[in-house]
Amino acid sequence: MKTISSEILSNERSYEQFFNEHYNALCRFAFTFLKDADDAEEVVQNIFVKLWNDREGIEIKTSVKSYLFTAVRNASLNQLKHIDIKETYKQHNQLQIQQGYNIDGEMEASELQEKITKAIKSMPEQRKKIFSMSRFEGLKYKEIAEKLNISPKTVENHMGIAIKFLREELKEYLHLVFVIIIIEGLGEKLF
Repeated sequence: MKTISSEILSNERSYEQFFNEHYNALCRFAFTFLKDADDAEEVVQNIFVKLWNDREGIEIKTSVKSYLFTAVRNASLNQLKHIDIKETYKQHNQLQIQQGYNIDGEMEASELQEKITKAIKSMPEQRKKIFSMSRFEGLKYKEIAEKLNISPKTVENHMGIAIKFLREELKEYLHLVFVIIIIEGLGEKLF
């Protein structure tokens, strides 16, 4: 049984030569497992660093070349396991965050919907009717004016006041981009 230190690691110069002789072949070998050049180089470099640091205690029962290829293969397989674990953990965390966000978002949207309903119901009857016809039935101001037998300017005034009122009532929710979408999407559910 030979120790690697007696053959190769007797000094830095002989180790550097040993490194240069085997580095590229070992990187190509690691690449066959990892499919990433940077990861392959990192694995090989770590093997050489470990070899140098542990040179006094390492015993090689086979050829040095065989030892290195076995070490690179094992380190590459461990790296793949590590990558899989990281990816699984990342996906799990993203799912947890997304589910938490969805729950919070749904609660906030539900709360917002209740506030909108309450705010619209608290409007004077004429304004509520005009707002509903405009936002939920999709009627134009002129069509609303004709149906209610009032002037388009009156409809416009009521809508301006209604929107200003809703903006004030819902100011704590204005950070939600979809406030308008919800207002327009509630439709008949409110009445």
